[in-house]
This record gives sequence, structure tokens and C-alpha cells, in this order.
Amino acid sequence: MLDTPSNRPKLPAEIARRRTFAIISHPDAGKTTLTEKFLLYGGAIQMAGQVRAKGEARRTRSDFMQMEKDRGISVSASAMSFDFKGLRFNLVDTPGHSDFSEDTYRTLTAVDAAVMVIDGAKGVESQTQKLFEVCRLRDLPILTFCNKMDRESRDTFDIIDEIQENLAIDVTPASWPIGVGRDFLGCYDLLRDRLELMDRADRNKVAETVEINGLDDPLLEKHVPAAELAKLREEIEMARALLPAMDPQSVLEGHMTPIWFGSAINSFGVRDLMDGIGTYGPEPQIQNATPRKISPEEPKVSGFVFKVQANMDPKHRDRVAFVRLASGHFVRGMKLTHVRSKKPMAITNPVLFLAADRELAEEAWAGDIIGIPNHGQLRIGDTLTEGEMLRVSGIPSFAPELLQSVRAGDPMKAKHLEKALMQFAEEGAAKVFKPAFGSGFIVGVVGALQFEVLGSRIEQEYGLPVRFEASQFTSARWVHGPRDKVDDFIAANKQHIGHDNDGDVVYLTRLQWDIDRVARDYPDVELTSTKEMMV
Repeated sequence: MLDTPSNRPKLPAEIARRRTFAIISHPDAGKTTLTEKFLLYGGAIQMAGQVRAKGEARRTRSDFMQMEKDRGISVSASAMSFDFKGLRFNLVDTPGHSDFSEDTYRTLTAVDAAVMVIDGAKGVESQTQKLFEVCRLRDLPILTFCNKMDRESRDTFDIIDEIQENLAIDVTPASWPIGVGRDFLGCYDLLRDRLELMDRADRNKVAETVEINGLDDPLLEKHVPAAELAKLREEIEMARALLPAMDPQSVLEGHMTPIWFGSAINSFGVRDLMDGIGTYGPEPQIQNATPRKISPEEPKVSGFVFKVQANMDPKHRDRVAFVRLASGHFVRGMKLTHVRSKKPMAITNPVLFLAADRELAEEAWAGDIIGIPNHGQLRIGDTLTEGEMLRVSGIPSFAPELLQSVRAGDPMKAKHLEKALMQFAEEGAAKVFKPAFGSGFIVGVVGALQFEVLGSRIEQEYGLPVRFEASQFTSARWVHGPRDKVDDFIAANKQHIGHDNDGDVVYLTRLQWDIDRVARDYPDVELTSTKEMMV
């Protein structure tokens, strides 16, 4: 995905200052808190909210669904843009909960880098590892932030070893913690030989920086107790001898991750991480597409939809398509071609996001993420261009692992339920299958929590109580093959056939045996568990 800088033309200044990245982590590692602090330093908000706030205390900006506010978890990726030291940061906060991993996988197709947040006490957890694998598939550069150092955490070398072993990536420390838990004083900035001290009194206050001249500077003794200082000098000497030095090119190629230590809730280490994103994070990158790749410096505008959110504003039944611009300079009012339908679309009211707040986007450049309100024309995987028939590739849709039938509490409202389900299917929140036999719909999701979210959203956004019931089917596979062979297959297996919301044929299975039987009896028909969202 990343070309070496030598063979790439210089990007226009407005594009070169963009940094588009996602934050990934296991649930509860502090991802949403870190997002809040980014907004605080970017001057986008005056006071950071809390994920679990008491009463009317300010809640976080990036969790806008009622369920997110109630539970203190993120269940939907949200995008935010803000300026920091002359750079434009486009940050995408993703759900950490594994039940929403599909949303996260798709989001990673729309960013140029990822910030991996690790809990200092828990190290690399299962969901972090899964998400890291997706970044690895796309060669995304990764910057690591080890959070919660103000609580009891593990030995610094242990954390680094675990990342290197579990994720098979070189780790280079950008900062080094001084003490842990209650004795955590701050960090030594290895890249700039500075001492950063944490202020525990004011959580929204930026850390104090002490300019020093290397580890032998007598000034250090004024700020760090003798025992901690001796340990710090010894550990840094070992780190410099044992761990690789910072190599910016290796970071861009996804082979090395710099690690910063800090405490997001205490605003500590966050600004250094942001400086790191500015210095070591990539500019907007070339996007894979067919029949050719798209370069950000191309003058013509192109972009692709990686997420659709229905009812962001419950007062208006709106759907907002999140579009990552892949090239060019977009201006409000532009006419773009919707490649799937080959129809022109005038983009009259595009929005820029500051989490739940939006403002009209008069212009945007390659690397930016804009929202396009629409009434269902735009779907995940759609490409918009200035006329050329390009299709951005690689946006996945996964086969659901859990299937349930869904019925409206009021049988007279079955039509309303169909409309609601189709909206959520287009949003990518669930797969909706219409079986060829029988009435009703089957809803497929990746994780059980999604049924709960879906039920609560249908009731809140449509005033329609629903109930989910066990289905006879356990999984779904998309059917591919020569037209005549697929038709024969459908005719012989009608009781297993359904269609997804795009109208594509789906084989609904009860057992692995069903899948094995198809492979044996119908060698020309292929069943797949993923479908690329390009139509």
C-alpha cells in the first residue's frame, strides 16, 4: 500500500498536511478517553467528557447513540476532524467490542494509519490482536500508546516483548515511563531527550515539560527521586542496547511501531503521541481500485463510502454516508458520478464531523472524511468520481455467525419492520435475509450484543417493538458460479435459499454438513463467507 517517497510526486500542501487514522484497541483500554483528549488538544472542545459520567456531567463527544451513553461503550465508528500544529487530523474512533468488529474492519479501509491503544496492566488482548491482523493485511503503519500507566501496570520490557512476540513487529520506545501506579511521575522523551512530568491535580492540564540535556543532566535529580533515577538510567541504557532505533521508513512500511507511555485520563503522554502522528504518520496514500489505483494528488475528485449511519439525527430520518476522499479538491455543490448507478449526484450539503456536532463542509481534500446525507442512494462500498468509472476495492462484508428470525410486536406493522431492517442492512449494522420459503426475515450478526442494539434502535428510532426468535439456520454463505449452475442449485435447494438486501443469492445452512454436501454435489458452485462490497 505504501510507496517509497522517492518515486511519488510531491503532494499539494493541503493534502500533505492531512493525517487520517483510526484508533483501535480491546474494549476498556481507554480508546474513547484518548479520542476526547485529542479533541481537547486540537482545540475542538473545551472540556473532555467522561465515558461513564455521573448525572449531567459532560459525556463523551464520540459516543452519540443512546445505548453508548447508557453503557459507556462505543458500538459505532465515528469520525472527527480537527487541526493540530498546522496539520489536519481526521480521526476515526472505532468500536472495541468484538461484536462490532465488522464496522471496525471496514473503517480500517478508509484510513492511512492506526493508533493501537494497549492497557498497561493487560498488555495485548485478543481483540487487539484480531484488529492488528487486519492492519497487517493492509500494511497500515501502526503507532502504539500504552495507557493507564498511573495504575498498577506491568514491567515496561514485558509489555514491549509481548507486542514483539504476539504481533511480530519491531517495537521502538519513543518515551520511557518513570515509576508505575501511584509512583508514576511521568516519562522520559527518548526522541527529544526531555522530561515530561504528570500533574495529577488537573486532568485537563497539559503535562509540564522540563528541557534537559541527556540523562546525565543534574536537573534530573531535582525532579526524580534518586532510586527512580538510577532505575531509569539503567533501563534506558538497556533499551537503547536491546531495542531497535526509530526508523521512520520502517514505521511507514508497517514493520515497526513506536510506543509512547502515558495516562489518557490524566492528559499525560497524549500530546507527544499527537506529535508522533504528525511526524511519523503517513500523508494520504494511494487507494486500490479497479481498473486502476487512485493517487491523492490527482486533480479530479474521487471518494468511497466506508460506512452508512441511519438516524444520526432522530428528528430527521436521515442517513449519512461517511465518504473518504481518495483524490482531488472537493467543493460544496459539486456534481459527482455515482459509479454503481452511473447517475450524477449534486453534493449540496456535505458535512464535516466533530463527533455528534456537524458543520457544513465548504471544501475538503484527499484524505478527509465527509458525510453526505442521502435517502438510501449511497451504500457501503460505493465509489463517487468526477465521471471516471473507478471502483474502490477491498471493502469486506462478512458472513454473520449468529442468525435469528425477527418479528414485529404488532403484526400490522410488518411493512414498517421491513423498511427499518433494510435501513440497518444498508448501514452494515446487520445482514438481513429474506428466505425463499415462509414469511418474515432472518437477521444475521457477528456478535450477540448486536441483536440487543438492533432491537433497541428499531424501538427508539421507529417506535416499533420487535422480538428475535431462534432460527433453524446457523450460518449463511453467498452463492457464486456460472448462471445456469447456480439456477440448478437454487431449484434443488429452495428450502435453504434466501436473498440479502442487495438481492444476492444466499445459502442458509443448518450444519457444516450442508456446506460439505454442496462442495461434493455441486463442484461448479462456490459458497463464500465474505462478499466484497462492490456492486
